Amino acid sequence: MKLTLIISLLMFSLSAFSQKIFQVQHQSQADLKVFKVQHKSQSDLKVYWVDYKSQAIEDGLWFPVEYKSQADLKIIFVEHKSQADLNVFFVNHKSQAGWENEKKKHLMNPF
Repeated sequence: MKLTLIISLLMFSLSAFSQKIFQVQHQSQADLKVFKVQHKSQSDLKVYWVDYKSQAIEDGLWFPVEYKSQADLKIIFVEHKSQADLNVFFVNHKSQAGWENEKKKHLMNPF
């Protein structure tokens, strides 16, 4: 009984922090407006696209989903930094992902 409860809590905690991302076409559909910056120091969040949904369990590890209904967050990439809620820098290694500006952390956990 205890083992079942522990496993259930662990699975819930992993899914609660999952970052499954769907890119929308219109700002009105987006939960978050994102701008891609050229330098890590300009970013709020360093992002790495993961290959498997099960890897998207930490901030900055994003998994792209095919359908809006599968997403934890719907984003749109904006053309100007001033339009963005979040500035991201895409990194080449999973271990480099994470926050540069922790004050924006609440944006990735809207629930």
